[in-house]
Amino acid sequence: MAITWILVANASLAKLYANYGPNKGLKLVKELMHPESRQKNSDMVTDRPGAIQSSPGGGYESHRQPKEQAAWAFAQELAQEFYHGRTKQQFGRAILVAPPAFMGMINANMDGPTERLVSARVEKDYTKAAEPVLAQRLGDCICL
Repeated sequence: MAITWILVANASLAKLYANYGPNKGLKLVKELMHPESRQKNSDMVTDRPGAIQSSPGGGYESHRQPKEQAAWAFAQELAQEFYHGRTKQQFGRAILVAPPAFMGMINANMDGPTERLVSARVEKDYTKAAEPVLAQRLGDCICL
């Protein structure tokens, strides 16, 4: 039976669970925190000269709010976690659970072969849900 990874995340917290087969429940594999995403934009802005970075092509990068940039960086980190898990054959199927805006960031950063292993996407923030509640809410996606 293939292992299923279940990522339950928002812009500042991610919990990675594994399911080892039907009726085996959830096992917390890793918890990742990104406190920068909780800060206010005003706390993350610098007024020092040279804060705008140019892109390799010579133009300037699009301006994202600092909080959005922090969330984007966390989404990249999570996508890398899945990439490494896939290349080490640690899972054969994945389920992503995240609020819509953050789900879009994760999807945009995930490579094609890893993305093909995602069998379900749930656009909700269940990061604060207890494991029994989470299992109940994901019952349509997987037999826990």
